[in-house]
Amino acid sequence: MPMHHFTWSSIAAAGFPFPEGVPASLVSDELSAMLVSPDPKVRDDQAYTAAARWIGDGRLDEVLEDLGDTAADRFAHPEIQARTFAPLVLRCVLARAVSEPGTIPKAAAERWYVPFTAWYTSERDTRGWDDSLGWLHAVAHGADAAAAFAQALPDRRAELLELCARRMTAATDYRYVQLEDARLARAIGRILLIPGLSTEQATGWLTVVAKALEAGGHGPVPPWAFNTFATLQSLHLHLTRGLAEGGVPPHAAAAAAEVAAVLRLPYHWLA
Repeated sequence: MPMHHFTWSSIAAAGFPFPEGVPASLVSDELSAMLVSPDPKVRDDQAYTAAARWIGDGRLDEVLEDLGDTAADRFAHPEIQARTFAPLVLRCVLARAVSEPGTIPKAAAERWYVPFTAWYTSERDTRGWDDSLGWLHAVAHGADAAAAFAQALPDRRAELLELCARRMTAATDYRYVQLEDARLARAIGRILLIPGLSTEQATGWLTVVAKALEAGGHGPVPPWAFNTFATLQSLHLHLTRGLAEGGVPPHAAAAAAEVAAVLRLPYHWLA
């Protein structure tokens, strides 16, 4: 159903002003429908851009939980673009919930956490870009959601670090070529920035990575191992330089040392 006399192209051209007088439920329904579109202009340039702005501005607070429920359901969607844009919507919803406590119940975040974690390590289509569908970025978008979940559910931080470790070491034929390693490293850095982690929690997740690499043998480097090396190198840079928002995590030195120790498995010449 068209949004009264508005069109999405005109809203985009005007810089995404919220359509005054249109019920939030109608806006939410249309955005949700557009977010599964195979057309990247509709899905990314219009729907996601609008959703991210309006969720952040509080324009969709009354339907925030519904948006989250719809996104979480899409982790089982048959189309890849629907699955990979679901974590972006959850990231926006969870960020709003953290900035404005009470906008969604904690139980809702816990409810979304289950399908998200099941999807993140099992998604097989990890391409960053498709010439027809545009940005897919399952790894990068999932990393953004993982960091958002850590903010909303701080008791899950250690689990989420291990989740990121399982993602980077997951079997795949795809080598990270669209900065997926950097996005995953940034997410890990953001999780480590949240106060309250012990040194053991901040570094323990690397045992998942070390065990995966120890199982490797002679021969060509498989794509999953390449992805792991790239992510760890990127993470070491993030830990030593810090993030523009937040700086250096409390346990950065210990984590960086453990990352370097893992990297010595393939890079035996490191000091």
